[in-house]
Amino acid sequence: MNFKMKNQGFTLIEIIVVMLIIGLLAALGIGSFTSSQIKSRDARRKSDLRQIANALEIYYNDYGNYPLGTNGMIMGCGSGGVQQCNWGETFSATPAGGGAEVVYMVQMPEDTQSHTYYYVSDRSSYEIYARLENLLDRDIPKDNEEDPMVYQSTDCGIATCNFGVASSNGSLAITIADN
Repeated sequence: MNFKMKNQGFTLIEIIVVMLIIGLLAALGIGSFTSSQIKSRDARRKSDLRQIANALEIYYNDYGNYPLGTNGMIMGCGSGGVQQCNWGETFSATPAGGGAEVVYMVQMPEDTQSHTYYYVSDRSSYEIYARLENLLDRDIPKDNEEDPMVYQSTDCGIATCNFGVASSNGSLAITIADN
């Protein structure tokens, strides 16, 4: 038996179809990957605010008040707990009358995406704000038309803040406005 070899290969149409399918799958994968990265960063921001809130409650137990908030920063570090605490550094204070330094957070969280956290306090209550990237997040306040809103008079780096956590005796009182 003598078999003739046929010209084996792909046509140009077949190659183009395969390339289109691969391109479509790659585009869907990249979009999904980007979306999950944004949601992951937002989950981290929410967790950071809860951890800061826990540290502030411990501070309240030690001093009988929350640290003052100035220009979005916590003023509760150093001797007597009156110096500025910087994001990314240790949150610790030494009682004014002396004594051992108390560490409330080994490292204060800081946002890595050109955002920052914003802290407000009058010593009797506090509010901490962040800017979430996913504007469809269910924790962002919405107006009656379900459009995301922001907290005016806050500065979370590149934009106003749109997510907040408050002390149990406080509320997120900064005015909410359209995004």
